[in-house]
Amino acid sequence: MERKILLFLCLFSLSLFAFGQNLSVTGKVSDAQGEPLIGVAVLLKGSNIATQTNALGNYTISVPPNGTLVFTYLGYSTQEIAINNRTTINATLAESSQSLEQVVVIGYGTQRKRDLTGSITSIKGEDIEKSPNVNPLSSLQGKVAGLTIVNSGVPGAAPTVRIRGVNSTNASNPIYVVDGVIQTNIDYVNQGDIESIEVLKDPSSTAIFGVQGGNGVIVVTTKRAAKGQTRVSLQSSAGIQSVPDKIDVVDAEGFRRLYTAQLANLNAAPFDFTNYTANTDWQDLIFKTAAMQNHNLSISNSGEKTTTLLSIGYNNQEGVLRNTNFQRFNVRFNEEIRINDNIKVGGDIVGSHYIVDPSDVSFNNALRAVPIVPVQEDANTYYSMPSFQRAQVGNPIAALNRSDGTEINKGYRVVGNIFGEVTFLKNFKWRSAFYSDLAFNGSRNYSRLPYTFINLGEGTAPTTRTVDNNVRTSVGQSQNEFRRYQQDHTLTFDKTINENHKVTALAGFSSLYTGSTGLSASRRDTTLNIPDSPDFWYLNIINNSNPAASVGGSGSESAQLSYFARVNYAYKNKYLVNLSARRDGISKFAPENRWGTFGSVGLGWVASEEDFFKVEKIDFLKLRAAWGTLGNANGFGENLYLPGLNVTDVGVFGDNVFPSVTPAYIPDPSLRWEVVRGFDMGLELKALDYRFSADIAFYDRKTTDIITSVTIPNQTLPYRTNLGDITNRGIEVALGWNDKIGNDFKYSFSPNFSYNRNKVESIGNNFNFQLLGNGGANRTTSGEPIGYFFGYRQTGIIQSTADLDRTPAFGDSLPGDISYADTNGDGVITPADRVNLGNPFPNFNYGLNLSFSYKKFDAMIEGQGVAGNYVYTQRRMASFAIVNYESNRLNAWSGPGTSNVEPILDNTRANNQLFSSYYLELGDYFRLRTVQLGYTVDTKALTKIGMKSLRLYVSGQNIKTWSKTTGYTPEAPLSPILGAGADNGLFPLPAIYTFGINATF
Repeated sequence: MERKILLFLCLFSLSLFAFGQNLSVTGKVSDAQGEPLIGVAVLLKGSNIATQTNALGNYTISVPPNGTLVFTYLGYSTQEIAINNRTTINATLAESSQSLEQVVVIGYGTQRKRDLTGSITSIKGEDIEKSPNVNPLSSLQGKVAGLTIVNSGVPGAAPTVRIRGVNSTNASNPIYVVDGVIQTNIDYVNQGDIESIEVLKDPSSTAIFGVQGGNGVIVVTTKRAAKGQTRVSLQSSAGIQSVPDKIDVVDAEGFRRLYTAQLANLNAAPFDFTNYTANTDWQDLIFKTAAMQNHNLSISNSGEKTTTLLSIGYNNQEGVLRNTNFQRFNVRFNEEIRINDNIKVGGDIVGSHYIVDPSDVSFNNALRAVPIVPVQEDANTYYSMPSFQRAQVGNPIAALNRSDGTEINKGYRVVGNIFGEVTFLKNFKWRSAFYSDLAFNGSRNYSRLPYTFINLGEGTAPTTRTVDNNVRTSVGQSQNEFRRYQQDHTLTFDKTINENHKVTALAGFSSLYTGSTGLSASRRDTTLNIPDSPDFWYLNIINNSNPAASVGGSGSESAQLSYFARVNYAYKNKYLVNLSARRDGISKFAPENRWGTFGSVGLGWVASEEDFFKVEKIDFLKLRAAWGTLGNANGFGENLYLPGLNVTDVGVFGDNVFPSVTPAYIPDPSLRWEVVRGFDMGLELKALDYRFSADIAFYDRKTTDIITSVTIPNQTLPYRTNLGDITNRGIEVALGWNDKIGNDFKYSFSPNFSYNRNKVESIGNNFNFQLLGNGGANRTTSGEPIGYFFGYRQTGIIQSTADLDRTPAFGDSLPGDISYADTNGDGVITPADRVNLGNPFPNFNYGLNLSFSYKKFDAMIEGQGVAGNYVYTQRRMASFAIVNYESNRLNAWSGPGTSNVEPILDNTRANNQLFSSYYLELGDYFRLRTVQLGYTVDTKALTKIGMKSLRLYVSGQNIKTWSKTTGYTPEAPLSPILGAGADNGLFPLPAIYTFGINATF
């Protein structure tokens, strides 16, 4: 008996030992093509035991025999595998683009993509990094249906962004939510720090932002340390920029011929060009090949309780216009600490410092300066323009050199947040977060003493030298401060009941304060030679007894308090409901008009989950619809329900000038915010083993109570009130195809297309109000698109006296003048004959994105374009003054039958200088936006030097644009909204060629 007991105890002890003994599990993690995945996090579920795969995709981990391993990797779906006492476990991960379990970021939370009832497009950070842009928003151009982006070539400049058209005569920009902070821009964000960007477009996804969400929302999520990993990542690129297309102006020979013809048409004596023998290309002289570099280094670490990430970024973009430059330094630190299983705290802080070297020199000087003048004699002596142009145009290079290094513009910005999360009763989570955004920018500038100018005489006239005594030295200073404080408090309930009912509910409140102040001052002298060093550019350097001086200042404050709630419900993963509500109070309006309530309803049906839906080729099909109301309180000043005053120096008494105070506008105490009501319905499809995808949406959105400034009859002051309605209706289509040929060649094609129709339903109800822009070239009235071009329609050129007799009478028209359409048929041309000439905003936006990979090589081609808009070539208005000619004037009318498009060379013919279709160009274009070729170095070679991955690439951006416009870029500005689409010498969008590396250690 004793022997049996002893044997039992031994066996029991051995079993306990075996139960407590961990297994050493090894394996390999690969993608669907069998390629090893480097840096995959391998975790024991429910614990802090973790490791990661090496350069060959292999891992080793010590775990209990009956646990579960969780494999996670950025861009791939998470996979869980039971250990079941095995010592070898291999895993194959599918790309998350094919996974319906992909989680996207929404307002105040996240949600599975398959459960969305709204229209949200998600862009991964790795796709954003591939474009060498200083501002991450520029990288979205052509990638998102319904998103319009107009880029600028100005170094460091932010693009103009519109989501689903223009909703208001005021600001139509979306808001940005960066790691929870509501922002009006993301200029401080380094695109190498971005994990993902979500574009929220419909009421179901934006109603939770209430009065802030009327123009759409762009959510930016920055990178965090991956679980179980220590990683050092480097993204670095350097390249050059150049102007791809100059504006076609005539050379010296062409100018002599055209100017001689113009003088003959004026019956004036010909100009003697004897002393003007130069052939100067002013555009070549003001532009240069510019350098560009972007670098980002990040170090991340994840332990059992703490994850940290530190990143440092540097951007330097020279401008293709001489003397322009942008530099930015970024530092970002993130830390999250899990105190226990239920409590987590953390925070972020981002510091950004930028330096801008701007230029006050207009491109128009280089376009207008005649090419027959030489540039300069020495560093301080320049040639002036001929006598016929001297009063209108200066020497472009003299102006450029005089402004070189005369301004310093610096800015600092610190954005931070801290948060705490407490999970309790298993399904509840409370989160409190506090945010701050502090920014400061200041500038100092001075102007140099004037140069000496050489005036070449006409013919035998003597050459003279002069100094522009009207130019005085000056010093200016300005500084601006911006502050934003925000706090969010939310309670979330998340529970799945009986496996069929998934409920996620959210309730919370938020407060937001924004404030800004600005000061500016300048002093001028006549002869003081101010040193070139910025250390001397302060107002007190000019201390004579009576300097000319000016002082200005500004300031604003606003506050907002909000309460919000949302419920997401899914039944059996096929019936989806989203309910959102928000109540906002904002200080911009009178107390009785400060509060408003907004909300939305979203419904979805995953038809492919139905038992009766058994279509072999269709993997997933969802139908969705949403309706909601939102608001807009952006784009206009504070407290407009109160009287405002203008202060100007116009009161003259004797020899003294005194400040004068006048009313600025007529206040409306009933002023309230704009309301946006929208409907959205869509279809999401995945088919052919998830190789094909489609996302199609239709939307109908109406903005009412638009805040507009109009002039009431018999009044001279503007009246700011709610009196307009605007609708935007459109369709969006985003398609995708992912496939492979064999095991080595993979490719994907993802085109997108959107159409938007904008219409002003009413302006002022029974009053026939009209809003004007660009001196009347743009007009906004009921029944037409916002800001449409309004003018005379050209029918041709009057060819002869007989032709003149047949042409509707118009002032002093003569042969060679533009003939206009008599649209009302009364036999004469009057302002009543002006009509809608076209839309400055594109109706169509599209993008084409193609990528390939073959073994270690990869390639990417991206293109985008627009159609349905016109561009106002405002710069050509100057061609009727005495300036250089664009090449189209070589075809000017010079007699019957010589031209039916270009009018006569005669700058005194006022009829030809009226705004008409002659000054409009079709704005359609297609741009080869990006071409990139990359090579990923074999991981076996990298292991020896301690690297996990290395990718080398060469890239070209904005390589070629196909367009009928004649300016530097067909991307005419979309703002100001009432005067959009004007090209008055836009900054060229440079072609960029870069070499870069992406490395991890």
